[in-house]
Amino acid sequence: MNPKINIIEAKTIFTKSGLPGSDRVINPYNGCLFGCMYCYAAQIARWKHPEEEWGTYLDVKMNAPELLKKELSNLKKRLGTKNFGSVFFSSVTDPYVGPEATYRLTRKCLEVLADFGYGGEIAIQTKSPLVTRDIDILQRLKRVSVGFTVTTLDDRVSRFMEVKAPPVSSRIQALKELHAKGIRTYAFVGPILPYFTNSDRKIRALLEKLKAAGVKEVWFEHINLNSKIKSRLFSFLKKESPKLIPEFEKADTTEYREKLDGIIHLAVRELGLHMAFGKIIYHKELPKKKLR
Repeated sequence: MNPKINIIEAKTIFTKSGLPGSDRVINPYNGCLFGCMYCYAAQIARWKHPEEEWGTYLDVKMNAPELLKKELSNLKKRLGTKNFGSVFFSSVTDPYVGPEATYRLTRKCLEVLADFGYGGEIAIQTKSPLVTRDIDILQRLKRVSVGFTVTTLDDRVSRFMEVKAPPVSSRIQALKELHAKGIRTYAFVGPILPYFTNSDRKIRALLEKLKAAGVKEVWFEHINLNSKIKSRLFSFLKKESPKLIPEFEKADTTEYREKLDGIIHLAVRELGLHMAFGKIIYHKELPKKKLR
């Protein structure tokens, strides 16, 4: 089935963020065609698509670059600065989802930020090597980093859990390319997949691979099993691999998280990497105020 592409106009694009580590977010698209089975945005981004399956629709905000330019100009006039805090691409979509190759909205928004001379940190998180096409723009930005979500080193596992996302091997290669071009990179190991990526051996192998690709900073996040995410994920597992359900259920216990925390902290320290925030993110314990 072909995905449903909706051309829309946004009312705002440079919005305040409630996410840890970012002050503002830019979402050139709403929805995502990768269809990852664990994605929290499957619930957040579907308010306009309550009956549609996650991964089958994408709202394309065609006016995003022009709107961003206008909003930045207005903020500069009001606040007298070109730094409005850290900016994150993107919170409810992948900024390099497939149609970005055609619409180029993420690229155009990055160009707006570069032309504006934006002074704050800009972080991009994606699962797509398409970001390497924009290295020329990234090199113009003052403070930018590109992160890849890497939850496994096995392309078969990434295809199983992340459905239509580019294979993880291509993400590792993209990290190497970005690093070689002088772009600061990081890796987001989230969620930490039960059964697939929660042993000492697999954690160390993943971190060694990331370090070899030039990554110095890693983010870790325990799997979010709130009721809505759990319902969608477990329905999928029940059909595709029911034996995994007990493994995922264990991940929602304090004992499981504490044991895994110990494994990860030791591996990160021994490999000389930096862990963002110094802790593994767990959504039920997120503070009301941003962590930075």
